[in-house]
Amino acid sequence: MPAELHGAELEALLPHRHPFLLVDRIRVIEPGRRAIGVKLVSAGEWWCSADAPTPLAMPFSLVIEALAQATCGLLDGASGAIAYFMAADRVRFRHPARPGDELQLSVTLRSFRRGICRIDGVATVDGRLVASATLTSISRPAP
Repeated sequence: MPAELHGAELEALLPHRHPFLLVDRIRVIEPGRRAIGVKLVSAGEWWCSADAPTPLAMPFSLVIEALAQATCGLLDGASGAIAYFMAADRVRFRHPARPGDELQLSVTLRSFRRGICRIDGVATVDGRLVASATLTSISRPAP
């Protein structure tokens, strides 16, 4: 697997497409251990209104979804498996991610049993905590 995934390589790993693809690239990939993804938050996003009097923040539910999408970097791409997001526990929201921010998505595997992955996810902007959660995904062969 390449050291960094973006564009077509990332789309081959993730089943999501625009506008619901919430990871722009995955920088660090250690299959079975951890992955670090990046989302460049922009004012052109579908959730961001140009008519708003103040800059909007990325909805926290989409930050959690971006963390869930970054978990696909934990799986070995050669296996052809896809992680399907099932649940989020211990979710904490701290600070907003605004247009112009680079949202860093760090996910670390806690456990993997019978195809069920438990993952610790942390989203930050410039080292400042945006959100954290324990995510549960199920790993299945790609269709």
